Amino acid sequence: MQAMPGRSNGWWISPAIPTIANAVLAALWGFSALGGWGDAAFCGDANEYDATCGADFDVAVRLSAGPAGLAAVTALTAWALPSVRRDDDRLDTFLTVAAFLWVFAEGVLFIGGLVAKP
Repeated sequence: MQAMPGRSNGWWISPAIPTIANAVLAALWGFSALGGWGDAAFCGDANEYDATCGADFDVAVRLSAGPAGLAAVTALTAWALPSVRRDDDRLDTFLTVAAFLWVFAEGVLFIGGLVAKP
């Protein structure tokens, strides 16, 4: 007997796990890019803020917005399209790709912050 019907390899992970991972990565990107976490971490707080660094970090935010937007669209598409949502393998693929896109967007922010840091 197979562990879960419809899975060729017998493994099954609840789709809630990658969905939660995508939500957490999206929140991290949002707080880092839009909420000021990244700006404060790389360019300083209110007392010692470097305006040039802030402008350079804004470039990193704009560069990471593309992959972040693509990640959001991919994750939402995974749940919005019935043809994807009802196929476990396709749902896993979409959610995994979205998670990797979130990680890439975070990497762009981090590297951009390191480059911008005085």
